[in-house]
Amino acid sequence: MRYCLLNNLLLLTLSINVATSESAYMIEHLEPPFWWTGMADNTLQLMVHGKNIANIEPELSYPGVAINKVHRLDNPNYLFIDLLLSETTVPGKFDIVFKGSGQTLISYPYEILKRDAGSAERQGFSPADVIYLVTPDRYANGNPDNDSVPSLKEKPNRRNKDGRHGGDIQGIIDHLDYIAEMGFTQVWLNPVLENNQKKYSYHGYSTTDYYNIDARFGNNVLYKKLSDQAKKKGIGIIKDIILNHIGSEHWWMMDLPSSDWINNKGKFFQTSHNHEAVHDPYLTRSERDSFTDGWFVRSMPDLNQRNPFLATYLIQNSIWWIEYASLSGFRVDTYPYVGKMFLSDWSKRISKEYPNFSFVGEEWSSGPAMIAYWQVGSHRYDNYRSYIPSMMDFPLQEALVNSLLNKETWETGIKDLYKVIANDYLYGNPYDLVVFAGNHDMTRIFSRLKNDVDLYKMAMTYIYTTRGIPQVYYGTEILMEGPADHGTLRADFPGGWNNDKVNAFKGSGLKDEQIDAQSFTKKLLNWRKQSLPITKGQFIHFYPSGGVYVYFRKYEEELVMVLMNNNNKTKYISTDRFFELLADKKQGRSIVGNKVYDLTRKINLPGKSALILKIN
Repeated sequence: MRYCLLNNLLLLTLSINVATSESAYMIEHLEPPFWWTGMADNTLQLMVHGKNIANIEPELSYPGVAINKVHRLDNPNYLFIDLLLSETTVPGKFDIVFKGSGQTLISYPYEILKRDAGSAERQGFSPADVIYLVTPDRYANGNPDNDSVPSLKEKPNRRNKDGRHGGDIQGIIDHLDYIAEMGFTQVWLNPVLENNQKKYSYHGYSTTDYYNIDARFGNNVLYKKLSDQAKKKGIGIIKDIILNHIGSEHWWMMDLPSSDWINNKGKFFQTSHNHEAVHDPYLTRSERDSFTDGWFVRSMPDLNQRNPFLATYLIQNSIWWIEYASLSGFRVDTYPYVGKMFLSDWSKRISKEYPNFSFVGEEWSSGPAMIAYWQVGSHRYDNYRSYIPSMMDFPLQEALVNSLLNKETWETGIKDLYKVIANDYLYGNPYDLVVFAGNHDMTRIFSRLKNDVDLYKMAMTYIYTTRGIPQVYYGTEILMEGPADHGTLRADFPGGWNNDKVNAFKGSGLKDEQIDAQSFTKKLLNWRKQSLPITKGQFIHFYPSGGVYVYFRKYEEELVMVLMNNNNKTKYISTDRFFELLADKKQGRSIVGNKVYDLTRKINLPGKSALILKIN
């Protein structure tokens, strides 16, 4: 209720006009909208935006809060106020007054809140979790009344694969039971902040307001409710954040704070997409800048994080959402495009406030060295300091697909999977990498594997049992299909709309193979929760032989054995080679099927299949 009242108050005071006939001064935005006591860093910088606001002076009187410095940029409509909050500051409300010629021209209410108990010590995600990636617009329409919002440009059109379909936060809340029962313990939502673009806004990657949830998804209060309700079911919420760019309709673009706020002086310049530019020791400065300072597309202006006020704004915004919505993690979009020095400052500050918080960066590269460069604890060729604990394991994803699709030869096949994970020495902690078979930017894994259920089960078995933190794209559990066309691969989850003929939440109308895949997923994920070798154990593997890949997960005396047969024909596998781990072990029980296997005899493993054994 406190947050509802506060939000209403802020809306009422959003545009406070001066009591003059000409309305010479006004406040349109003041961000962050509120803050908290007890933060590790006692500084706070307020961005104030409004007509001629830089021409007047801010003052406040509240115990423990003081104005340290006031900054003016080249746009008179912006003012940046540095506040100091002492350790003795108590939660409360106060007015920030803006004066000119000795008179109070504007009075703006502000509030300092009390942090929730244990906020700083919050735990992020870990190998004990499985992340469920959801595109909110395409998952479930819990509130049809917000499908169209008068103040937002794009209207719903479910027939348009690239349009707004009406999925929202309420739809996710309504189906938290399904998510929990399937065995997922974290939900990563594609961005839900306001995207007030004329078209193609559903995906959420063109932010137009950093402090407000898109009204077609709900509002800030509902987003917090989602986090609270999810937590009750043992599920954490991961926020997808974009530090690299904004949408072309962001309110900044109508009135830029400074001439260097947007890269390339605010004019479109296409990024090179040369990911190697960050690391290449032979590349020129201009070539390197063409990667980090270029724009993705004309509708996504590229932010200049070298501007210290923008940098502080983005850092504080990240902290604000963690604290407000009680988040368990971040997924950071287009990570290397952002600029490495800012990323160092950003990740350091987040880690200072939340030492156990999780955030994972997107570096879409197939080389492990490229990924390892960014992870904390990795060995680097330079003195760069990174504090990000996790990265998306794109090399593993690519190797997994290739290993299953390519023929078994001397150089190709399941060896591809072995070879990529053999490079784990490059990482600070490979167990903190996020592993996945597909995501919102890729051809659906079932389609990628030529709609072969056997290959699908092999791929997902590996994802659920290898080292790292598994992530599953919504619909993967029911064999949803889709090519690399974004609007198609992000299709609606069946059953999320009232008139859907198929309802995957209830299991009605699904094909037999879909029901089987859903049951398979549910079985493995819920077993996984209880398996210490999988969630905490060491990964040990053997070089593939004859198209068969065998690896183990070991925690103290507990042992899990996984066998993958990438051949079309049955293989009969002797366990003699694995004596170092099996020792005197005599039998294992399969997780799927609950069948007992005699380890003193050869294991009969059908072609294109995987077997998980709990070793007794």
